[in-house]
Amino acid sequence: MKKILFFQKQKKHFLRLVLLCFSALSAYGNTPDFAYVFSYSSGKSFDGLHFAWSVDQVNWHPIGPQHNYMHSDYGSWGSQKRMVSPLLFPGADGQWHCLWSLNETDGNFAHAASKDLLYWGRQSYPVVMTNQNCLTPEVTYNKEKSEYTISWLSKNQTETTAWCTTTKDFKTFSETKSIPVAAHKNSRSTVLISGKPETGSINKVAWNVIEGLIKTQQVSVYKNQLWSETTKTDTERFADLKPVEAKFSLDVTKSKKISNSLLGIFFEDINYAADGGLYAELVQNRDFEYTVSDTKGRDTNWNSTKAWSLKGETAQYIIDSINPIHPNNKHYAKLSIQQVGAALANEGFDGIAVKAGEKYDFSVFARTTKGKAGKLLVRLVGKNGEIYGETTTPSITANWKKYNATITAKAAVAEARLEIIPQMTGSLDLDLISLFPQKTFKGHKNGLRADLAQPLADLKPKFMRFPGGCVAHGDGIANIYNWKNTIGPLEARKPMRNLWGYHQTVGLGYFEYFQFCEDAGAEPLPVIAAGVPCQNSSTGGAGQQCGIPMSEMDNYVQDILDLVEYANGDVTTKWGKKRAEAGHPKPFNLKYIGIGNEDLITDIFEERFTMIFKAMKEKYPEITVIGTVGPNFEGTDYQEGWDIATKLGVPMVDEHYYQSPGWFIYNQDYYDKYDRAKPKVYLGEYAAHLPGRPNNIETALAEALYLTSVERNGDVVSMTSYAPLLAKDKHTQWNPNLIYFNNTEVRPTVGYEVQKLYGQNAGDHYIPSEISLSNNQENVKNRIAISVVRDSKSNDLIVKLVNLLPVAVNASVDLKNANLGNKEAVKTVLKGDPADKNAKPVVAACSVSELMNAELPAYSFTVYRIKTVGTNK
Repeated sequence: MKKILFFQKQKKHFLRLVLLCFSALSAYGNTPDFAYVFSYSSGKSFDGLHFAWSVDQVNWHPIGPQHNYMHSDYGSWGSQKRMVSPLLFPGADGQWHCLWSLNETDGNFAHAASKDLLYWGRQSYPVVMTNQNCLTPEVTYNKEKSEYTISWLSKNQTETTAWCTTTKDFKTFSETKSIPVAAHKNSRSTVLISGKPETGSINKVAWNVIEGLIKTQQVSVYKNQLWSETTKTDTERFADLKPVEAKFSLDVTKSKKISNSLLGIFFEDINYAADGGLYAELVQNRDFEYTVSDTKGRDTNWNSTKAWSLKGETAQYIIDSINPIHPNNKHYAKLSIQQVGAALANEGFDGIAVKAGEKYDFSVFARTTKGKAGKLLVRLVGKNGEIYGETTTPSITANWKKYNATITAKAAVAEARLEIIPQMTGSLDLDLISLFPQKTFKGHKNGLRADLAQPLADLKPKFMRFPGGCVAHGDGIANIYNWKNTIGPLEARKPMRNLWGYHQTVGLGYFEYFQFCEDAGAEPLPVIAAGVPCQNSSTGGAGQQCGIPMSEMDNYVQDILDLVEYANGDVTTKWGKKRAEAGHPKPFNLKYIGIGNEDLITDIFEERFTMIFKAMKEKYPEITVIGTVGPNFEGTDYQEGWDIATKLGVPMVDEHYYQSPGWFIYNQDYYDKYDRAKPKVYLGEYAAHLPGRPNNIETALAEALYLTSVERNGDVVSMTSYAPLLAKDKHTQWNPNLIYFNNTEVRPTVGYEVQKLYGQNAGDHYIPSEISLSNNQENVKNRIAISVVRDSKSNDLIVKLVNLLPVAVNASVDLKNANLGNKEAVKTVLKGDPADKNAKPVVAACSVSELMNAELPAYSFTVYRIKTVGTNK
């Protein structure tokens, strides 16, 4: 038989195999009442809890064998997430409990509980040792006291000691006590699994427990097989596929209202998105505040002199901090000049790009400390000494003062450098040295790079989430993003380490974020840490195992309330006045605040989130608080986050998932089953990921396909934003991104074009369609999609059609009940080879009648926009 039938048969065979396994496992006459389950882990990075089963404790059958039923969430990114020596035991509360060591250094053990060994609840990591490790935890239970005793070993180079603590609920623990090493009994067993010795726990269980473990693993294998489908195997999968006939019939009578804010953008300072990117500052390390700790010591040259150099032998410079402009900017350059001619030079961010004839604003804080007053000669210089523009400042005096000048570029150059040549001898202090193009987005001072900001505005975003995800809650408590440090005069703002391994000047601060939202017509959506740092922190504890001390939470909550006052308060209020002083007396009309980002849902998190949410609800009930439900579409953080949101009545939650194109293809019903009475959804971060992480036609069409289902569910999904947004060449920590750029180029991706088509063709009413295909094979049906919406402001009807098949689809869209008022339509087609990274949409006028016989090219996204009469709401 031919290959397409082979693929279909292969899938049907696998499904039949799974069903047969299920039925065989459920045949009571052929299975034991009880058997033994063995739980173990290799202790290696990313490895989790595995199971094997046996009827005789001799012959063990691994389930998977590499299927993980639970991972350890402790530790930062990379190799630290380990599950070492897990101990599984039934508790007195009827649940299964698991304890494990985390590593060979930390004084914590881990705990989680489960009713069925399949879904595991919150993990906790009680600190029981100081400056000592915690290895091979064991447990005993005292029925009379209803109390568990947990013991463990602690080892160093010279000795092994044993310790214990007690608990009734695995939430609170008694003071750690020393015990004899002999009192720590090892209950683990070593068995052979596929010929390899493994150490773990043996428990006797009812056979249906093992049956559940096997079923879960088999379903996981099947799903992963579907979700791993890519277009690379489409030639075989669809070898005999002919063009598909598709009929779509609109049912206007069932039109429903959907969110009018579905598409927005998410800005995070990752990949040099801010400094060196959207923020138009051309001078790198302008305030001399770079520090080796920004890179966690990985780059010893990343310090106050980064990007700076001294040209000439008649001067020297050092970095000083004795009498700075402001305590938040402690460092400045101190020059000692013996002869005029030496220059302090800045290389910019991969050079300084300027355009011929355009003006650039130079500014500097300066003072003389020895010698006569004199001017500064400021130049833009090429690689070979070419002068592309120059200016001079007024004479520098003895006290800190800001000096301004303007340079007009004589020619276009991509990699100039800035040179400052003091026209005097003696000692001179310089700080906050800046060069900005006058042509920023909307002409704002301290503004944004126009050629980067405009493509963002062109998406017609309904909102912008900022200042980041992981950046917002930071690497450790001290690195939590503090909005108050990012407003006011630049010299008073407090720069900080960027969690992604570089520096934030915070020149692009909360005022600038609000201002850009206003300029782009987007609602601002700031994200504030929920009192806990990033779940993958490596500072101040391993991972998100800490929170702001409760004794400090009142002040932290007040900071969040002050943010609302800053955005919306009258100019007579404390923080409204500060907004007015920045040049914006009118409120920014803040409506949303996100609390938390992909957080590890622990008791520590819940306590702090609840405190923040209740304070916001009491003080500002009109603000929509958006909660967090972890970094995935399933799992403990997802479920626990939803449970908290439902319990508290949080109006909206922020879901994140980065998945394969196959996942998006086979999960178009994901939101169909959501409870409409529960919180609304903000899909805050998502993207289709292929091996190698390209952004191409395949990933873009998978996202377009999925977004048709999001529009269909626009009554429960209120917002979406792709992530990440921006990436600078040679400075990229994450792929794919929506827009790539360097100092002179901006390159929107194919995925950007999809987002733009959705953003510019949004509606607020969804019109359902009946779909009839000439080929009803599952993998064909799942690759064809339609979404029809109406924009009540323009009365336009918008038809979106996606074809992710390697053959054309001949579509017929029945519009007879749509009250069309125009015979003309605007048609936009995005198509290409699946690997195409440069495809652009083609726009043309067409007749509305074309929709009765429209050809959707292979691998294409087609949008029709039509004027109508009335709204048919």
